[in-house]
Amino acid sequence: MAAGPPGGGSSSLRFFLLFLLLLSLRCLRGRGQSFGQTRFICTSVPLDGDMCAATAPGTGSAEELKSTVLQLRETVLQQKETIMNQKETIRELTAKLGRCESQSVLEGPPGEAKGGGAGRKAGFSKNTMGDLSRAPAAETLSQLGQTLQSLKTRLENLEQFSRMNSSGQTNNLKDILQNKIDDLERQVLSRVNSLEEGKFNPKNESEERGKIESTLTSLHQRISDLEKGQKDNRPPDRFQLTFPLRTNYMYAKVKKSLPEMYAFSVCMWMKSNASPGMGTPFSYAVPGQANELVLIEWGNNPMEILINDKVAKLPFVINDGKWHHICVTWTTRDGVWEAYQDGTQTGSGENLAPYHPIKPQGVLVLGQEQDTLGGGFDATQAFVGELAHFNVWDRKLSPGEVYSLATCSTKALAGNVIAWAEANIDIYGGATKWTFEACRQLN
Repeated sequence: MAAGPPGGGSSSLRFFLLFLLLLSLRCLRGRGQSFGQTRFICTSVPLDGDMCAATAPGTGSAEELKSTVLQLRETVLQQKETIMNQKETIRELTAKLGRCESQSVLEGPPGEAKGGGAGRKAGFSKNTMGDLSRAPAAETLSQLGQTLQSLKTRLENLEQFSRMNSSGQTNNLKDILQNKIDDLERQVLSRVNSLEEGKFNPKNESEERGKIESTLTSLHQRISDLEKGQKDNRPPDRFQLTFPLRTNYMYAKVKKSLPEMYAFSVCMWMKSNASPGMGTPFSYAVPGQANELVLIEWGNNPMEILINDKVAKLPFVINDGKWHHICVTWTTRDGVWEAYQDGTQTGSGENLAPYHPIKPQGVLVLGQEQDTLGGGFDATQAFVGELAHFNVWDRKLSPGEVYSLATCSTKALAGNVIAWAEANIDIYGGATKWTFEACRQLN
């Protein structure tokens, strides 16, 4: 049986009772009776009879009563119309308030911590796939400048490679790409001048940034195609991932999931000078828990390791634009953890998700924080920088093993759960792979 609108019946009843009360008072007012002196008598009234005439004869003419009834009816209809208008206004204001609150939650106040526990995701109902970075214009220009510099470095490497191989086609492509980089530099310089002269139009910022990012993505892909000729001459683990801009569409995904683990060691090389916060180097989500294992530096907060949504702050200082090697080890027994930077232990603690095994059959993403399994990326939490030699073990590494990794020793072991190899990584959205140079500089 179909139900009527909530409260519809009770509303009609209230209007009917109000009508009877007002009508009764109207009928009694002419007689000057007080309620203390009134006797109430039940009298049958025909369907088409006059109620006031039956209960209080002589109190007024039929025309007056009919006029009163019509006035009351008109008043009720006007009130009903007013209420409907007010309801519509309330719905519109509620929708606008919801949009404002959603926007304020997504952007967040400056320096707001990501926090721990279930509250981390509360209030976020975002669908930001395809959004551009909300970073200030000055920060975006700085990131673009760094990206262009990295592209120039890659082209210099290609130039050396082309000299060795005497490839006329490679030289021709290199010249074309160099011209594109020069054009992008002119665009960035033009934006800087516009900012300094106060002529920058915020309305066009998203469109201009979109064009530049699209060109950068195309440029990265062209250079990556050229670099494929070098891959045969390097080991499968000698590559790095580059995430040049703070977006929610650049990321890499590890093809292999993690098994159930009662201990782990996660180690990698990272290079970034992004501010505030370098973002999320990696995140591992499983069904029902998006924060099963996450490394993140968000806003002005220190870097954190999350296990089953429990948080430990890590004493890393690495956003100086230089390569750093970091390792985090953990065991489920008492939740003991240790943090290493450049081969030296810098911190430790316990009670981090104690006796909780890392769950299997999840999705491991590099460069983005997952709010849903394999997605729900937020540009403000994206990693900006370069990452290499991401390895995972299902045991706690010794200090000596960590030191060997940080010094690029030939004795260093690859991860027995996740080993860094190009065949194990898929890249999306303009993130790129190219030759890893940090260990060459150390050796």
